[in-house]
Amino acid sequence: MKTTKHTGPGIFVLSSPSGGGKTTLVKFMKKKFPDIIYSVSTTSRKPRPGDKNGRDYNFITPAAFRKGIKENKFVEWATVHGNYYGTPELNIKNALKKGRSVLLDLDVKGAMQVKKLFPEAVLIFITAPGIQELRRRIISRGQDDMETIRRRLKNAREELRKIKCFDFLIMNEDIRDAQKYMAAIYKAELCRIKNGGRI
Repeated sequence: MKTTKHTGPGIFVLSSPSGGGKTTLVKFMKKKFPDIIYSVSTTSRKPRPGDKNGRDYNFITPAAFRKGIKENKFVEWATVHGNYYGTPELNIKNALKKGRSVLLDLDVKGAMQVKKLFPEAVLIFITAPGIQELRRRIISRGQDDMETIRRRLKNAREELRKIKCFDFLIMNEDIRDAQKYMAAIYKAELCRIKNGGRI
């Protein structure tokens, strides 16, 4: 897969540790900027109750996913709890061909992989003000046992070390402020990109 450059619409990648608020900001961006295309990830895991194919994930078989890996169809992919998750390159290219920006919701490793293939991609890291606040938010969701929480916090510490690799950092202390920062970044980067990277 070759490195790709573009000077039209933007590629925006949001990453955050658990509890950072990424999902909330993704929903905000989709509502605030309806012209942006959200890249739906592909997975080999089976749909859960309430999951909708094409909205939550594109569900395919493990064999089909492995075939896609061999054919270099994914700009990034990983295995999580025995299941494959990835972003098809066509998700990005199809959006750009339509003259639309694309929004990706990825972990830190996935963001780094996208940056290698699309150097002009804008990487935005979202986090809470400190590990203790991340811990509080994860616990307040009531979705994880303590072992899972400890694992999430360990991963968060590792992800926080990668902040310097991102173009922007949003400290999500107040969600309304975080939304304003996110919108401002999007508008400013679109202006820069459309002018060939020059202000």
